[in-house]
Amino acid sequence: MSEIVLTKPKQRDSNLELFRIITMFLIVAHHYVVNSGLTGVGGPIYSDPLSLRSLFLLLLGAWGKIGINCFVLISGYFMCKSNITAKKFVKLLGEVVFYRILIYVIFWVSGYEPFTLMGFVQAILPFMTVAHNFTGTYLLFFLCIPFLNVLVNHMNERQHIRLLLLSLFIYVFFGTLPLFSVTMNYVSWYIVLYFIASYIRLYPKKLFENTRFWGLMTLLCVLLSAASVVGCAFVGMKLGRQMAYWLVTDSNTFLAVLTGVCSFLFFKNLKLKYSPIINAISATTFGVLLIHAHSATMRKWLWVDILDNVGTYGSAWMPLHAIGSVIVIFAVCSVIDMCRIRLIEAPCLKLWDKWFEKIAPKWTAFENKLCDKLNIGGKS
Repeated sequence: MSEIVLTKPKQRDSNLELFRIITMFLIVAHHYVVNSGLTGVGGPIYSDPLSLRSLFLLLLGAWGKIGINCFVLISGYFMCKSNITAKKFVKLLGEVVFYRILIYVIFWVSGYEPFTLMGFVQAILPFMTVAHNFTGTYLLFFLCIPFLNVLVNHMNERQHIRLLLLSLFIYVFFGTLPLFSVTMNYVSWYIVLYFIASYIRLYPKKLFENTRFWGLMTLLCVLLSAASVVGCAFVGMKLGRQMAYWLVTDSNTFLAVLTGVCSFLFFKNLKLKYSPIINAISATTFGVLLIHAHSATMRKWLWVDILDNVGTYGSAWMPLHAIGSVIVIFAVCSVIDMCRIRLIEAPCLKLWDKWFEKIAPKWTAFENKLCDKLNIGGKS
């Protein structure tokens, strides 16, 4: 009798998981600065943009849009060779809906936010716009991935490059030069990032594997981005405009894209074997975003009422307050999401597996019957 060998499922290395954690720290730091009134009209930063305090905070918060690029690049890199199932989407959607409803109810019951029909509808619906909300646009992008996978896996390399260059020209060229403009649609922008990440994954090159080169490029891009913040703050002060983040103000600006891609390639090549701690924390990063950036009410409660970022601006402890707040927020939200994964998500997914086994054949039969009647070809 032949011996049956049971193998454990392959565990993902932790290099990109560590990158995902760092990315979320950058996003939280960005929110500390831009969502707290520090950069608002009459806020303390632009009252004296070249002071050491203002420059420290401007540099601390400069990496949010770059962080979004990095987060989506990681997703695209893994998902271009992944089978996107209904279970994966339900898992993601369930996490979004859970936090949207739970946090809204907590603010309502505590009396911090009055109940309104519109507020309740917004809490229930996972997305209401494809313009600026990361959570909603990421969900819609996730639904596009199965079709994008078909596209990139049936193109040849030259076609992929042409599509990539066209997409970058439309979004990055027009999004960076001051004489031009492009109205951002984040779903389509994430698709552009997916094209970048999938090209890196599907067409390996020696250049892509050069850790030292991409480390130096990342350092150079970070220095250029930091210099652009200081330089634009100076120009903005002379012109009477708030423009410190002009060259990194959105995800499709040249510096934001270049920094994101270079840092992604650097971390992709890092030799960091599987670490259960890193991977467990990485699994909570989306939850960290959903909790601390839940709504305008959360932003007011967290950054204004609890942490009082504007009031702390003049304190000698301000740098410690800023860095400590980012670390504590990430840690608390991460622990909360670990509890959700263990106590709620895992049992619910077991129920989903049982339910889906029963409903999937019926749905497939219904879809096939409908397509036959409408004379629609193709397999489900």
